[in-house]
Amino acid sequence: ILISEEMLAEEAKKKLEEEAAAAKERAAQRQLFAVEELVQTERNYLRMLQLCSVTVRNNLQQLQPPPPNLDSMFLYIEDVIGVSCRLLSLLDQKQVQPGDPEFLETLCNSFLSLSVDIEAAYKEYLANYNNISAVENGYKQKEALWIEMVKVIKASAPEVNAASLSFFLVMPMQRIARYPLLLQTIQKHTDPSHRAYALLEQTANTSIALNCRINEYKRFKEVADKYKKTEILTIKDKIYRLNTRSIAKKTARLSQQLKHETGMAAKLVDEEFDALEGFFYVLENAILELLENVETYLHHLQGFLACKTEEFDFDMDGEKEPICYKEITTALRQWILPTFEKRLRTLIYKPLCALRDLLVGPRNLIRKRLDKLLDYEVIEAKPNLSYEEQAVASTYKTMNTLLLNELPQFNSLALQMIWGMLGTFSCLHKDLASDMEQLFQSFAQQLPHSSLHPRAFWEWAESAALEGARRLQTLCRSVEDTLNAPIVQVGADLTVSSQSRLKQLTDKHGSGKIYQVVATVVGSRDLDLSLNKGELVAVISEADTRGDKRRWLVDAGGRRGYVPSSKLLRYHQPTDEPPPSPQLMLPEGVSGARRHSYTPESPPQLFVRQPCFQVLAAYDFTARGNHEVSMRAGEPVRVLEPHDKRGNREWSLVEAKGGQRGYVPSNYLTILPVGSSSQAF
Repeated sequence: ILISEEMLAEEAKKKLEEEAAAAKERAAQRQLFAVEELVQTERNYLRMLQLCSVTVRNNLQQLQPPPPNLDSMFLYIEDVIGVSCRLLSLLDQKQVQPGDPEFLETLCNSFLSLSVDIEAAYKEYLANYNNISAVENGYKQKEALWIEMVKVIKASAPEVNAASLSFFLVMPMQRIARYPLLLQTIQKHTDPSHRAYALLEQTANTSIALNCRINEYKRFKEVADKYKKTEILTIKDKIYRLNTRSIAKKTARLSQQLKHETGMAAKLVDEEFDALEGFFYVLENAILELLENVETYLHHLQGFLACKTEEFDFDMDGEKEPICYKEITTALRQWILPTFEKRLRTLIYKPLCALRDLLVGPRNLIRKRLDKLLDYEVIEAKPNLSYEEQAVASTYKTMNTLLLNELPQFNSLALQMIWGMLGTFSCLHKDLASDMEQLFQSFAQQLPHSSLHPRAFWEWAESAALEGARRLQTLCRSVEDTLNAPIVQVGADLTVSSQSRLKQLTDKHGSGKIYQVVATVVGSRDLDLSLNKGELVAVISEADTRGDKRRWLVDAGGRRGYVPSSKLLRYHQPTDEPPPSPQLMLPEGVSGARRHSYTPESPPQLFVRQPCFQVLAAYDFTARGNHEVSMRAGEPVRVLEPHDKRGNREWSLVEAKGGQRGYVPSNYLTILPVGSSSQAF
């Protein structure tokens, strides 16, 4: 009996050992299958991504016209392909098979070493996946385009029977979530005594934490995408959005702001965020101001290029200076400056415009954070929060965390771009100066004064430029005085009907409102008048009902309507019985020459013996333009010229009280004696 019991015990023990060995063998087999599944599915996954990003993408781009925004669907996919290639490359470098005991350790070490890169690649791709879906849905709205795209996709990958791009592009989202499952399966079938078990457990936990961080980042991005957009709403849309809940929310925010301003409630202060926000606004102002300066610079450069001075005939044939000037200017305008402008637009202007557009997102997020902060302050002190209040608190914390993490990076990159563009701007001007120097050196020996010492040359150049500027300024003033000189229409040239209308309009509106039509006017709108050249009208209003000063309301002797102001010229009429004119009449018995035109170089002074006379204003006169001067009756004036720039003696250039100079009607002046002492006029 004892022998039989021992035999049974040995058989049971042997059976247990066999079952344990079989279980161990099955576990090892399952572990091998799981490892092989991870490696093989990784290879298939990589092949599918490469097929999609290369073959399918290139074939879709061959469509005419190519699908819009196609490249946006493949953003960050190259990074995902890159980390998958590196993972398989690390496994292949060890030259160990999945059944080898060292393979598991190699797999874990490879995954852990790439975990940071895997997270960086996948989190950006998954955050952009909503955009991928939106673009593909846009394709589906265009039936003809979508049918062509499906044909191309099926022809490019016939072995997988894919019917859309999302068949391939959803794979990274599925793959990153599958890593923890595969690693946990391997861990489940790995003996705890295995030397790589601890490393495997660490790898599985890392993959889980990696997924959690990616999901959190994706949630942050979704919140940012929701609030950073700038919505352009009409008044109708805003009215439709008004409801009890939105009004209550805005009222609560306004109430909270008033409490902050009055000191009734303390404001939550985040010094770190306040510093980031202040620096962001400093960068924003710098970018906008720099962009405005570059736009002004390009505008002036285009104006310079549009002025083709080398095409003008200087009537200086055979002289070296004009020939050299034409050749230099031609080279500048046709080659050097256009190349400079193109580089400036490519390297400075376009990046600045892109950077300006990127400011919109952070700016909107900062503003929305303030709104969410006010909502959060209202519910912060509550012990128990409802589901909606918890969502409000979660949204604020998410936005605050997102800005604290992302805004420093944005500020840093924006600052680097600004410094880089300023450096590029300096380099562009250095290259421009070098090109211009080479151009001028080729003509230097042909120009006069080229043999002078540099200091003497620059002194000559400065004096020549100043002299030219002075002469140009004098010419401009002369032309301006000529153009601004008053034009007098003589009443004797008017027809009988025009004289009758002139008297009617003058009696009704006054002489200061009389204008003459300088070009034929054809009315093209309601209430417009059609007038012939030379007709007289009286201006009632110097603007239409909408405030447009280009259309004046006039009285044409019974008819009233609008006329373009550019076709009207003030009509100056002589007085029927003018008072004595100072340049025409002198009291009898007075001997002595009249004063002549005044010139700044040699101001003449005329000394008259007793009795002495002076020029006075006989009537009040109000200036109607910059070229005229106002005076009051009895006010003494000094006659500088007894005629205008065109020699018309109906107007005199005088100097009134206070040193103001301008034209006045000559028949508004008179000469009266002032005393017996000698006096200069």
